Amino acid sequence: MNKFLQIFKIPDLRKKILMVLFWLLVFRLLATIPIPGIDAQKLEEFFSSNQLFGFLNVFSGGGLSNLSIMMLGVGPYITATIIMQLLTIIFPNLKKYYYEEGAEGRAKFNRISRYLTVPLAALSGYGFLNLLTSRGVLPQLDFLPLISNVIVITAGSILLMWIGELISEYKIGNGISLVIFAGIVSSLPANVAESLANPGILPTYIAFIILSILVVAGVVFITEGERKLSVSYAKQVRGNKMYGGVSTYLPLRVNQAGVIPIIFAISLLLFPQFFAQTVAIVSSDLSIRINDFVSGFFNNIFIYSILYFILVVVFTYFYTAITFDPEEIAKNLQRSGGFIPGIRPGSATADVIGRTVRRITFFGALFLGIVAILPNVTQMFTGIEALSIGGTALLIVVSVALEVMKQIESQLTIREYEGIF
Repeated sequence: MNKFLQIFKIPDLRKKILMVLFWLLVFRLLATIPIPGIDAQKLEEFFSSNQLFGFLNVFSGGGLSNLSIMMLGVGPYITATIIMQLLTIIFPNLKKYYYEEGAEGRAKFNRISRYLTVPLAALSGYGFLNLLTSRGVLPQLDFLPLISNVIVITAGSILLMWIGELISEYKIGNGISLVIFAGIVSSLPANVAESLANPGILPTYIAFIILSILVVAGVVFITEGERKLSVSYAKQVRGNKMYGGVSTYLPLRVNQAGVIPIIFAISLLLFPQFFAQTVAIVSSDLSIRINDFVSGFFNNIFIYSILYFILVVVFTYFYTAITFDPEEIAKNLQRSGGFIPGIRPGSATADVIGRTVRRITFFGALFLGIVAILPNVTQMFTGIEALSIGGTALLIVVSVALEVMKQIESQLTIREYEGIF
């Protein structure tokens, strides 16, 4: 409580938090502005029969469920980021160019991802409007109204991406993650009201709440868990003073990737649906057939859960391999005179760090995969589709909340040291 009150006592930090809340409020207001000519009843029926679009609705912060100008949310930007990161595996020079140039290289990488977001958003918007028109949710649109709607939807997605990047600059958390977080939290009151309105399934929701509390505790435990690798520093004489000669540890997190594997896995699961929407440019009938096949395939909750689990585990290893470089860590230790007791500096140290990270990442990936499909397993026994979306949303909310808490604590710590000096 003292730290919470301290946040609002520091003018600079208070201003940052208020600005983040302001931009999230702008996003929520824009998410309520619908495009014209919607059949609300058919739209509700469409979403109730398609679980994948329910997940996409989570990413759009509820903007998709009422066909707002923000209906695509940050989905196109996330897809663009995944494509760029996959290209770093196919083209090693791309990874070296963008990740070894420091902040300037990462800025170029993000800039290309933003450029790629524009055509992805336009294609997705065009295909999705065609799909809704074929299902009777939207009336048949002429060429100019259709193109106008596509431009508005694309602009909405780009605007939301800009809001996310703007939020990230305040260093209170990742802006894109906070946008998704705000959309999920905003839907909680409606979900609670819907649950209370149906007393027949209330015991099931009570059981789900208890399970959710256990999942939250598990997510916090795994996210905060770390493996401490002993590190010693050799004694160094500089002038008349001696430095080093101390022992410390290198903290290796059990889950280095955080919530990113969940977001990546869902985005990849939505890619076949995105492809079906894009095919509408060539043939509307073919797009509908592909969409029906994909929907039928993924509506099998058993197959969907297995695929979801595998993708979460794979992306946990994938993102950890991209963001954590054991060789770079070993080089930094060697430069500073540090070494792991009993291990030679250099490549041997890098091998030990890499092997340790792979072992602990296995448990982190396994836990994330189990938690991700646990609501789906619950759905198999209860038949309540909302639970599967709620479980994924819960993972995202807890992980983002922990990230924001750490960012704020780090800023408080910095200001404490500034006050001392």
